[in-house]
Amino acid sequence: MNKNQSLAGVLPVLQLPFHTDESIDWETLAGEVDWAYENGAHGVVAAMVTEVLRLTDAERDELAQRLVQFNADRGPVVMSVGDESTVQAVRHVRTATDAGVDALMAIPPAASRALLSEKIRYYEAIIAATHLPIIVQDASGYVGEPLPVETQADLHQRFGDRVLFKPEAEPLGPNLSLLRDGGGPGLRVFEGSGGIALLDSYQRGIFGTMPGTEILWAIRAEWDALEAGDLQRATELQGLIAPLISLQHGLDGYLSVEKALLHRQGVFPNCIIRGPVGFNLDPETENEAFRLFDLLCESCGKEVSA
Repeated sequence: MNKNQSLAGVLPVLQLPFHTDESIDWETLAGEVDWAYENGAHGVVAAMVTEVLRLTDAERDELAQRLVQFNADRGPVVMSVGDESTVQAVRHVRTATDAGVDALMAIPPAASRALLSEKIRYYEAIIAATHLPIIVQDASGYVGEPLPVETQADLHQRFGDRVLFKPEAEPLGPNLSLLRDGGGPGLRVFEGSGGIALLDSYQRGIFGTMPGTEILWAIRAEWDALEAGDLQRATELQGLIAPLISLQHGLDGYLSVEKALLHRQGVFPNCIIRGPVGFNLDPETENEAFRLFDLLCESCGKEVSA
């Protein structure tokens, strides 16, 4: 199967486990990949909530290599290659391609307000540096500036199905439809809001979703209900998933809640996030997250040891 055609369904973005000295816990990561496939993943992704922007170049290289190894051809591996300069992004493209990943994803530079013409050249260089599919990620829901829908549509019109999209700029639904309609036939879009907009996005024609890993089993249940045309069951699940995801504000909000839930399920031995961070999980938010999580477990028949 063509690599871009295999990119579909539920592709969770992995959280990255750390030891107490903030070095990467590769053994736990291998277990997380296994757990993801046991709980419904169609493939795995390393991206923003994998803390890729907090890694050294050597760590990013090793992460791509290790993920290919841990994945063991069970589904596609998507590696984030976005960075603050075109030179750095192209470097990540080449090393990840050499590592054997199946697709690449790139956010625009987030630390500076680059000219739109410069952002376009940035993506052109990334596309030219590899034969792999490229997922253009507008992560402006929590970092950076929006990438105009018209610019994204133009990339698809020029480069065809090698370019896929993960739009996250508000308003999510209308922007998704504008991109779908403006990009021409064959344009493939992923939901990228952690699952909070999955119900609406599916009805607008997405090919997959890239949520966090922590409630992957619930996202997969909703995805299967949508695929089966069971809108009632999908709506019931969305009604439980949405308030849990809504507790997660900004990148560090996602990280803190998601790692707490992975720890609760025995996937992670701790909840360490590589600092400096912009949010610490307070007891009241944690209690509410666990309450909503328990309701979701009950709805899905998921047994989790306390």
